[in-house]
Amino acid sequence: MEELNKKLFELADKKYKEFHSGLCPNTDNIIGVRIPKLREIAKEIAKQNAKEFLQTIDTTYYETIMLYGMVIGYAKLTIEERQKYLDIFVPQIDNWAVCDCCTSTYKFTNQNKEQMWEYIQKYLHSEKEFEVRFSVIMLMDYYLTDEYIEPVLEILNHTHHEGYYVKMGVAWIVSVIFVKYEEKARKLLQKNNLDDFTYNKALQKIIESNRVSKEVKDAIRKMKR
Repeated sequence: MEELNKKLFELADKKYKEFHSGLCPNTDNIIGVRIPKLREIAKEIAKQNAKEFLQTIDTTYYETIMLYGMVIGYAKLTIEERQKYLDIFVPQIDNWAVCDCCTSTYKFTNQNKEQMWEYIQKYLHSEKEFEVRFSVIMLMDYYLTDEYIEPVLEILNHTHHEGYYVKMGVAWIVSVIFVKYEEKARKLLQKNNLDDFTYNKALQKIIESNRVSKEVKDAIRKMKR
């Protein structure tokens, strides 16, 4: 870890650190390494000594937490091993960027849909903001399919957490569903248990989408609470 931390500091970009710190409020342990470079390092670790690296998570820096989460996705592991390491990683997530960047590497979910579906359910009911967001973003990344769309909508309709990043995550996925399954999303928007903030943010994100027509956007604006 000493060698890794030394390498991370050598790769630090001061301007990027300042910029990214502004996007991740309350995160004061950012070194300033860009995400593409972190992905390169994670892939290298995954090839050379993944299991050794994953034995202990170093939470000193934003980047070391991110690397741990990425290696889980890139390494050659069984689904049981991945879930074991996720149990270590997920409780350490404390910002949206670590959550979203790491979930995007979990392509193994596509080959283990049922097992991962069951796995993420426990985090949907967590009291921790970013554990809930982890599950929401996993749903968005891997479960917007014909087979899963109905249970996903049911979950979103009953996901209640006061955390800002949970609300924004739910709003985001609803807007994505609207593009792919417009009629199903409309039904949810017409009758739902979403709080007003989440509901209105979902409308806002639909309106901001380049894949929604002007006519539909005009109609969506009239639905604001």
